[in-house]
Amino acid sequence: MSALASVVRELEAHASELGWDQPERIYALVTTAQLVAQEPGLAEALGLDADDDGLTPIEQEPLAPGQLLEDVLAGIEWPEDVAGVAAVAERLVLPPGADDELPADVAAAQEYAAQHPERQEVRMVAAVLRGGEAACALRLRSHDADDLVLTGPDLVPGLLEQLHATLEYEETARDE
Repeated sequence: MSALASVVRELEAHASELGWDQPERIYALVTTAQLVAQEPGLAEALGLDADDDGLTPIEQEPLAPGQLLEDVLAGIEWPEDVAGVAAVAERLVLPPGADDELPADVAAAQEYAAQHPERQEVRMVAAVLRGGEAACALRLRSHDADDLVLTGPDLVPGLLEQLHATLEYEETARDE
């Protein structure tokens, strides 16, 4: 399993321990070896090993009440020493065809989704690295078991695209 897939599973397990109806979270991903080198005291407190070739998630400030993850991601630019980024969010998912009847008004659409009899509540964890690697995990509230968590590189393409965009500024600036 890749370091990115491992950190996604770790974040999903952490979110699962916290339970459902949690606020959205954003994490900077740094190489563990880099964190040990730059912050030895913190690394020691966390029990991190300099020989670890994995990634360490660093939770960012919580989103303010009413703040949308999508809006926050649109305004983030990560420094070069951040290897990647991850997000954890819960959403309502509607069955195919249900969005044909989705109202155009945002508040009405949210109400429609919340009341739809076939809606599914999901927790999604998505993460990307600067090199382009992506990993995701999805847990359905109706099938809330560790062995039923879905994983893959592209389960939430829209969120992955937004996460990649937070890393592009530095890459573009270096190319110029």
